[in-house]
Amino acid sequence: MSADVNLAQLRALVAVADTGGFGTAADELGISQSAVSHAVAALERSLGAPVLRRGSPCRPTPLGEQVLPHARTAVASAAAVRAIATRHCGGLTGTVRLAAPVTVCQALLPRMLGDWKAAHPKVTVRVFEGEDAELPVWLDAGTVDAAVLVDAGPLPPGAVSLGADSMHALLRRDHPLAGQETVHVSELEDDDFLLSCGGCEVHIQEAYRRAKVRFTPRHRIRDLNTLIGMVHAGVGVSMTPALALPMLPADCVLVPIRPAVHRTLTLTGPANRPWSPAVAGLLATVAASGTSGTSGTSGADLAARVPA
Repeated sequence: MSADVNLAQLRALVAVADTGGFGTAADELGISQSAVSHAVAALERSLGAPVLRRGSPCRPTPLGEQVLPHARTAVASAAAVRAIATRHCGGLTGTVRLAAPVTVCQALLPRMLGDWKAAHPKVTVRVFEGEDAELPVWLDAGTVDAAVLVDAGPLPPGAVSLGADSMHALLRRDHPLAGQETVHVSELEDDDFLLSCGGCEVHIQEAYRRAKVRFTPRHRIRDLNTLIGMVHAGVGVSMTPALALPMLPADCVLVPIRPAVHRTLTLTGPANRPWSPAVAGLLATVAASGTSGTSGTSGADLAARVPA
């Protein structure tokens, strides 16, 4: 066994672990698949044991699982050094992997991506959609470099509030309640309720708890687009955040619920390691541009920011 381990080998390991394959890792790194295979093989020779289980997808071995966090740290640190040098010479550079809920990706990220491109043209942002519970795990593990977290706890300095996104009843436009200014949760009892299980379930359950109404969903739907399609087809009604607005077909509407329930959205880097200059620069741009909100911003205000 050799003790020689280099950054290229660790970068290849991280890329294959994150993408699940040698071909996709090669595309991400901008090198040939053969180069990725050789780098991983050289790492395994240095360590004296396999770090990846070949398959579809490729998965880390127990040794790989132990090595991977350190490999992520080394790769991130090297990228930060390069970014610091570039900033010293003028301008930020690098790639930032950003995770966010689907509604944020649909409603808020397009404007933010435009602001970032204008302010930091040499920084590439790669977006990953995830469920609420997945996002802090990805961020802590180093799978992503920044994330929009839902109802986050204590946050590191530099985190940016994006506001409070309120829950709304999702109805067909021809529903008897669609024309009301607000809908009390109890008014939905006569309809089949379609529960979104992709992250908002806790907020929906809280709405029913506050209304003191028994919660009896008819269907449980994981994908938000499927949920919207079923409401559109007249299968039932549901609740979604205000930021789901741009995803709706013309004959579906969102109506604020009573009692009001909201989720807070925060853009942040990791709490357990230093941020790269690129991450810090992107978040500073959001804070300065007015794209961010405050903890008192309403879901209606957030929805109003969505491009028509």
